[in-house]
Amino acid sequence: MKKLWVYAAAMSLCSACAPARKTATPAPTPAPALAPAAAAAPKAAPATAAATTRNAVVSGRADVPAPKIDAATGKINKAFAQKHEKYVDRAKQGGIDLLFEGDSITEGWMGKNGKDVWKQRYLDKYGEKVANFGISGDRTQHVLWRNEHGELENIHPKVVVLMIGTNNAGSNPPDEIARGIEKIVKQNRDIGAKVLLLSVFPRGADNNDPKRQSNAQVNEQIKKLDDGTNVRYFELWNQFLGKDGTLSRDIMPDLLHPNAKGYEIWADAMQPLLDEMLGGSGSGGSGENGK
Repeated sequence: MKKLWVYAAAMSLCSACAPARKTATPAPTPAPALAPAAAAAPKAAPATAAATTRNAVVSGRADVPAPKIDAATGKINKAFAQKHEKYVDRAKQGGIDLLFEGDSITEGWMGKNGKDVWKQRYLDKYGEKVANFGISGDRTQHVLWRNEHGELENIHPKVVVLMIGTNNAGSNPPDEIARGIEKIVKQNRDIGAKVLLLSVFPRGADNNDPKRQSNAQVNEQIKKLDDGTNVRYFELWNQFLGKDGTLSRDIMPDLLHPNAKGYEIWADAMQPLLDEMLGGSGSGGSGENGK
């Protein structure tokens, strides 16, 4: 293009002068002018693997493994990293038959709202063979990353109880969140565990809440992962709601996290299916009737 431009410019300056056209024809200068652009091309080459990983982290996709990043520092969140290392250390010890994976709602079993129910229903019954790998604020991509980085190494749980995705609501489309959950299910199946896949819980005051609507759409997709034996979907939804769809603060005071009563509802509703899966009966049928 540079060569044609120089030629056209020369023609316009002396369109009636044949000698001038002959002088302009060789146009020896364009090649050097193109050299800098050619030299700069490598800078636009495809990103390296490290850069690709960083871009995946920044993108925040629900179905792409990524650690939790501290927005202020651009580095892995310190609390996230500490809990992750703690869980990796626990996994190295082995001996886990029942594993809970998820976000703050799962981690809440170990806090003031859930600890008594946790002790009565799980710790007293399964002892050191039950573990809780929940981390507050986690999204599907964070659990995917944690599982890829040691939390599933050296363990072969009989059952993994998985509930994740509410923190993605409003940031990722439901189909993408569902794909992230499906990938987590596969990670657990790859180590031989059965998966008790819980619905993403209802949130917000009523059915008009946009994030509740997102969770409901995710549930419509992940329920299809139930194969009747190795992956069982169990819907915990109406158990938390009034007949008009309102979420009571007597169960979830902040309209998101269960209190002690909420954890009791969870444990009571889930226990029959959990017992079945731990017993290996594999009798088939969907846990969706837990609605």
